Amino acid sequence: MLIEPGKLLSTIDSPKDLKKLKPEQLVSLTRELRQFIVDIVSVYGGHFGASLGVVELTVALHHVFNTPEDQLVWDVGHQAYGHKILTGRRDNFYTNRLYGGLSGFPKRSESPYDTFGVGHSSTSISAALGMSVASKYLNLPDKQHIAVIGDGAMTGGLAFEAMNHTGVANSNLLIVLNDNCMSIDPNVGALKDYLTDITTSKTYNKVKDEVWYALGKLSKFGSSAREIVSNVENGIKAALLKQSNLFESLNLRYFGPIDGHDVNHLVSVLKDLKSIPGPKILHCVTVKGKGFAEAEKNQTKWHAPGTFDKVTGEIHKKVPDRPQPAKYQQVFGHTLVELAEKNSKIMGITPAMPSGSSMNIMMEAMPDRALDVGIAEQHAVTFSAGLATQGIVPFCNIYSTFMQRAYDQVIHDVCIQNLPVNFCLDRAGFAGADGPTHHGAYDLAYMRCIPNMIVTAPMNESELRNLMYTAQLPRDKTAFTIRYPRGQGVMPEWRTPMKEIEIGTGRVILEGEDLAILTIGHIGNYAVQACKELQGDHLYPAHYDMRFVKPLDEELLHHIFNKFHKVLTVEDGCLKGGFGSAILEFMADHGYKASVKRLGIPDRVIEHGQQIELHKECEFDPQGIAQAARSLLVDSTPQTI
Repeated sequence: MLIEPGKLLSTIDSPKDLKKLKPEQLVSLTRELRQFIVDIVSVYGGHFGASLGVVELTVALHHVFNTPEDQLVWDVGHQAYGHKILTGRRDNFYTNRLYGGLSGFPKRSESPYDTFGVGHSSTSISAALGMSVASKYLNLPDKQHIAVIGDGAMTGGLAFEAMNHTGVANSNLLIVLNDNCMSIDPNVGALKDYLTDITTSKTYNKVKDEVWYALGKLSKFGSSAREIVSNVENGIKAALLKQSNLFESLNLRYFGPIDGHDVNHLVSVLKDLKSIPGPKILHCVTVKGKGFAEAEKNQTKWHAPGTFDKVTGEIHKKVPDRPQPAKYQQVFGHTLVELAEKNSKIMGITPAMPSGSSMNIMMEAMPDRALDVGIAEQHAVTFSAGLATQGIVPFCNIYSTFMQRAYDQVIHDVCIQNLPVNFCLDRAGFAGADGPTHHGAYDLAYMRCIPNMIVTAPMNESELRNLMYTAQLPRDKTAFTIRYPRGQGVMPEWRTPMKEIEIGTGRVILEGEDLAILTIGHIGNYAVQACKELQGDHLYPAHYDMRFVKPLDEELLHHIFNKFHKVLTVEDGCLKGGFGSAILEFMADHGYKASVKRLGIPDRVIEHGQQIELHKECEFDPQGIAQAARSLLVDSTPQTI
């Protein structure tokens, strides 16, 4: 262990140790836990602000409830660092998000305290409700179930579906609403305004104080406690029906708002709520980044800042010795503005990821034409379809892994109706340290099987610009998917003139004789390096950037299979049903015989790590591609499909 915990934190090996602490010790522990998170993340990186904001809540929950027998479900999981540290993972927490180390998110296989694996938002209430209903069926009436969900995640449709069911399930479920007015970027929408109204209403808070006074006396009321709580609630409803209506209309008893940074008050309230059966919601107001001044001031920047100086707050940035390529996300953002300046019909849509996707560039330049719809991927897709019916040219930017949540909308609302919606899938391929919940492994496969869909991937920044230019040209139908990875491209000078690319055409990168290497997207740059290595061994491969997975460049493929009997395909997507599968299908449909080897993401869950580490693990890093080519050249057995 490289960073020592505080004196009190060093004695906490499990929540059982936490339960022995006195009230004043709980306060000291929260200080030490917050400092330990700062110490670790400043050196090793990771998500930051969210976990600082729930330190007191984390301590209180594990102090009051009998975890893991009582089941605690964290939504998304960005905020679960304190939870991990307090549940037996303190001494190896420095491995968080590192290759082979702890996951950055709760993970069932990692600890019994991680009751449900998370990473995407808005799942906690559904999961905890399922656990609660199961406990009721299994006759475990004393078992507690707690879902901790942020106000950003609460905007997701799944959360509303779960609350709607919770209200009629009559189960023992506590929803803790962690309200900090933030997800990664500031929250948007009517729910944010509603929660703000509650937290700022003087009248509501005055009546609320009476509720907490009554709850604090519950132990003296004995069997009449439920009746007294009900009477106080009815008083609030009568006086403030407008503000209490949302949650209580779903039959959820609403308590709050309370200060989410007063650990002992949290403990007191949670103990009282523990004794009240049925579904209920506790509204806690917190500050994202609490206790670290810079993180409190700029919460978006400090969501996951990388390494930094914990004293000065300076974020460490490498100073390159030469101009560096831009990130694909930045190229997308600036290019969309360029296109929109010339095409008045273009609009940008993102579900709560404006800074991550760089849609914020257009939101600043053209606020009436770039829209953040909140954590609502399904709505983003169908909303884009509605825009397209009116002649608007929508660019709907969603992370590849989050697009999975809107798959029915892509099929039902876009492709069946043959609408010209442009999907820009960010974070395609491996997402890196965020791990399997965030890897964009499946988009090539799940998009190419849908009718009325074009699927493409640029090899570099210039190709991304050209594909975006092509996608905004007039067309009456057919959805258009452009997928690209997280991180830097390969062109320091990326502001190239844009031109149309003929749909379904690839290009020759390198002529050769010994075998053909076919690539799709950014990973083709690895093949360029591999070809140079092979040429050093007096092997001469040809390299083709296919650009489109659907439609394939059949003319180019006929040329390839007529010339080469050894073909290597490379993709940073799943092998099952992906680009390589499309090439094998073409080969079979046209009766070609060749030895074909496919490189890509195998049919298993790939854990977290740096992108190059994961590429190497899956053997499609530059050296892996070169080695696969050598093996293919040694094998003289043709493959008959």
